[in-house]
Amino acid sequence: MGGAWRGHRWGPPGAGLRLLLLLGALATLATAQVTSEDQEVPEHKPVELRCAAFRSSSGSARIEWKFQRDSSLTLIYYGGELTEPYRDRVQFSPTSIRFGSVTRKDSGKYICEVVGDGSHIAKSEVNLIVQVPPGKPLAHVPSSATVGARAVLRCSEAQGSPPPTFRWYKDGTELPQDPKSSPAFRNSSYSLDPRTGELVFEPVGGWDTGDYHCEASNNVGSPQKSDVFRMEASEVNVGGIVAAVVLLLLFLGLAAFGVWFAHRRGYFSRKKVIYSQPSRRSESEFKQTSSFLV
Repeated sequence: MGGAWRGHRWGPPGAGLRLLLLLGALATLATAQVTSEDQEVPEHKPVELRCAAFRSSSGSARIEWKFQRDSSLTLIYYGGELTEPYRDRVQFSPTSIRFGSVTRKDSGKYICEVVGDGSHIAKSEVNLIVQVPPGKPLAHVPSSATVGARAVLRCSEAQGSPPPTFRWYKDGTELPQDPKSSPAFRNSSYSLDPRTGELVFEPVGGWDTGDYHCEASNNVGSPQKSDVFRMEASEVNVGGIVAAVVLLLLFLGLAAFGVWFAHRRGYFSRKKVIYSQPSRRSESEFKQTSSFLV
């Protein structure tokens, strides 16, 4: 009776050991977390990316490395070997991969997966940023702006890694983030986004006339400045607009009078041309006259 109870309680021989092993595996899977870290390295320098998911106790676990950039995913190490794009550039070990030299195209996310017995065990990620100094930025400044209207100045740079931040200068003086914080710009009304490089005047004031340039920096190398461009803020020329409207109305009036006058003179009327055919009598008379002459 007691033995039957114990058998029902613990199951067949060896079941307890299998249960303990299963619980241990589940505990390992439950405690496994995806780790992530950032790593920066200058362009054309070597770098080693650590696989934090690998443990020395992993034994014969299968290791895979993948590279993710934007929406594309590329295999680096799969099926026990390096893939073709990386075979001559990367050295593999169970704990890491090593690049002999990196370029800006190598910036992205590197994923290390450790798989054992068909079950996912752990995964780690390294966000690699290949440092590239910024190039000369391009400044887009309107040559003229209307007082009271909206004007947008843009600064762009596509080479730097990590992406640079931007500063704007007017007549050689840096524009503060908040114009009200500086006596030199308290009369201006603008917003400045250092990440996108946009400088928006809303509205433009007469005091916003000046020479503008922008600067890009990302703490790699020295900051780079754009060319200088001048923006003229001017009032709306109401007198010029009125004069243009008057001239346009005068031209339309003269054109209408010309059309009316030509119509009165009959230049647009059609001339009627009447064609008549000779009668039979005329034809007989013509034949008699011809015979008489002969």
